[in-house]
Amino acid sequence: MEILEKALNFFFPQTCGICEKICDDAICNKCKKELDKIIFPSRKCFLELKGIYYDEHMHIFKYNGMIKEKIVKYKFKDRAYLSKFFAEIIYSNKKVMKYIYSYDYIIPIPLSKIRKRLRGYNQTYLILKELKKRDINIKLETDILYKDQNIKPQSTLNEIERKINIKNAYSVKNIEKIKNKKILLFDDVFTTGSTTNECSRLLKENGAKKVGVLTIAKD
Repeated sequence: MEILEKALNFFFPQTCGICEKICDDAICNKCKKELDKIIFPSRKCFLELKGIYYDEHMHIFKYNGMIKEKIVKYKFKDRAYLSKFFAEIIYSNKKVMKYIYSYDYIIPIPLSKIRKRLRGYNQTYLILKELKKRDINIKLETDILYKDQNIKPQSTLNEIERKINIKNAYSVKNIEKIKNKKILLFDDVFTTGSTTNECSRLLKENGAKKVGVLTIAKD
């Protein structure tokens, strides 16, 4: 694997996720300074709100400008390599990493088999996979939450339609793993919260002690 990785790096050298110039890391020093100006990890508690099943949510950016452009390219324009860029953003922020460490497991929001086949990858999983390469202590779990139905893309629907669309789209397996555990859900963009709320409901109803949410951006 190491030989293969070296060969790939030779033919496809690492580039900065922002300026796309060749550099040693996923973000060059110049762009990292610019990025620091818009990184404001915000954490909000939802314990007192009825109908909300996740206990808290942290997002790193507002969903606009350069970050929105990068997420759209990453999800819809076959730019899987940007997973390293987003993983580096998370890893280099102490506040975000402390939030992750406060949970027993971190779970990427899953895609249906059809959507994954069409896109070629699950964007949330790739980011966490890259994050685990940087920190082996990250407890990544991918065999708990499953998406059983290939529903309409949530981004094409309004808030009410999203809640209806997402109902019964997911299921939980290996229930014994989440009993009395603190679970962190990871997604790229938080808009209405319909997806994360439905997944949180399932986790809570199957024994999770606490469910938090971490997203790259919030719309």
